[in-house]
This record gives sequence, C-alpha cells and structure tokens, in this order.
Amino acid sequence: MRISLVIPCYNEEKNIRPMFEAVKKAFCGLSYEMVFVDDGSKDKTLDELKKLIKQRNAEVQALVFSRNFGKDAAIYAGLKAAKGDFVTLIDADLQQDPAIARQMVNILEKSPEYDVVCAYQSQRRESFVLRLFKHLFYKIINQNAEVNFVDGASDFRTLRRNAVEALLRMTEYHRFSKGLFSWIGFPTKYLPYEAKERNAGTTKWNFCKLFRYAMEGLISFTTLPLRAVRNSGLVIALLAFLYAIVVMIQKLAFGIAVSGYATIVILILLLGGLNLFGQGVMGEYLSRIYIQAKNRPIYILKSVWTNEEAENPEKPQNPQR
Repeated sequence: MRISLVIPCYNEEKNIRPMFEAVKKAFCGLSYEMVFVDDGSKDKTLDELKKLIKQRNAEVQALVFSRNFGKDAAIYAGLKAAKGDFVTLIDADLQQDPAIARQMVNILEKSPEYDVVCAYQSQRRESFVLRLFKHLFYKIINQNAEVNFVDGASDFRTLRRNAVEALLRMTEYHRFSKGLFSWIGFPTKYLPYEAKERNAGTTKWNFCKLFRYAMEGLISFTTLPLRAVRNSGLVIALLAFLYAIVVMIQKLAFGIAVSGYATIVILILLLGGLNLFGQGVMGEYLSRIYIQAKNRPIYILKSVWTNEEAENPEKPQNPQR
C-alpha cells in the first residue's frame, strides 16, 4: 500500500521544512510520497522544495505552476500527479496535523465500507459573524443543491484510488472542490479534529475571498440565483397588478388623483435596477459557459521537480498540463 500526500503551497517558505518533518514523523514505517504544488508563490517556497528534493530524504516531488491558479487547481494537479492507493489532501501551514492524516489512513485500512475520510473542525476559532455566515451558507446551499454539504467539512481528507479517479474525470474549469467531493457520492467517514495555529505566515483567506468562494459554490451547484430573479419578477408583476387595481378603484370610485412624477421615477429606478441585477446573474452563468467552452487548461505547469532530477536541480522534468 502506498500513500500520497498532496500539499498545495502559496507563499509557504517557512512551513515547507516543518511540514516535511511532521509528515516524516507521522508516516514513519509506511510507503508514502509527498506531492507539493507550488501555486505561483512569490517567496522562496520553490527554493525550500528544491532543498528537500536534493536531500533525497523521502520521495518528494514539486509541481510548479506558471502563475497562481488557485487552491482548487492545485488540488486537481496534485491528485493527477499522486500515485498512491490512498491520497491525502492537507495544507502546508500545519494547521492540519499529519498525525490526523495517519488516522484517516488507518480508518480506511480497517473500514472497507468507506472510500473517503473527511476531517471537520469540532470547534472553530473564528469570529461569531464569520461562523454565522458560514452556517447560513451551508443552510442555503443544502436547501437548493442536489447533493448534501456537511457543515464544517474541509478539504482535509483522505481518498481511496477509486474516489480520486472519479474526481479526475471532472475537468470543469471553475472548480468548487467542496461540491465536487460531495457530488462524486462515495461513502464518507467524518472525523472531528481541532485545527492548530499556523506554524508561520498569515492566512490567505479573508472575508471577501470567502464570500466570493461561497458565491462560486452557489453558482456551480445550484440555480438559486436564477430562481431568485425569476421569483422577484413574478412578485413585482403581481404587486404591479394589485397596485393597478387599487389606482383604478381610487380614481373611479373616489375620484382620488393618482400620484405622478415621484411614483413613476421610483418605479423606473426600481425596475431598472432589478433588470440589471437579473442580467448580471444570467451573465455569471453565461460567463462560466463561455470560459468552459474555450477549453483552457485548469492549470499550467512551469516545471516538475522530482528525486530523479536531484543530481541536476537546474534541469527539471518537462512540465505537463
């Protein structure tokens, strides 16, 4: 049995060595490989990876993107390069303990009924507002998506080879990994864990990025925005019809003059804004179809560094997409 650890990296130069040592300790005695994916880092992440590869301490390879393509693209690239029977996705900042990853592997070994073990945080160290928005996101998407999203489930998980192959067959450009993990539908064991403090550096996620990522999930796995626009149009049309009846009754039965300029301006602005909003929502869906139709690669590799190239680190393997 062989284990692959896929580790996306973006500006993690101070975490590469500690992560390597932690994995080496946790997986001692097992056959494993570490697939680092350098997602266009601007610091010395690649230099640290080259040092590890040159030392030949373990089977390590580094996939280097030509630019920053995002974590979801890095996950896909790592899954594509991984050769293990079990594949673990884990962050490089050591908030996700490799010892927990070892527990995941043990669970899959002893429990053939499961194909995936997913870790979730039993207690989140986040602000009340952020927890509230995340809870609201999961509630909304679960009410509208065809698959179930487990509140708090993370990318930190271990998959059998059959689940990995299923994910690799999903080649969409706009990737929302949390949704893809749920969509493939393999039996999953959920394992609680407590996230540690970052070993070094700062988080790459802020509220704005998390909000955009949540919207990506809603658009990728639901038609909720489109239905919201449709329902808004129906409600406004109904209210306009009722208002027309009220106006006619006021004019014909009571002789009340119909208010003019202010009402018309307000209605024009309201309906114009809603019309533009609806076009924007449809544009989001159309833009994804347009980009997918271009069939651009999910990522581009600048270079691939492996132990076989350690004797000549300035001559990496030929990159592949």
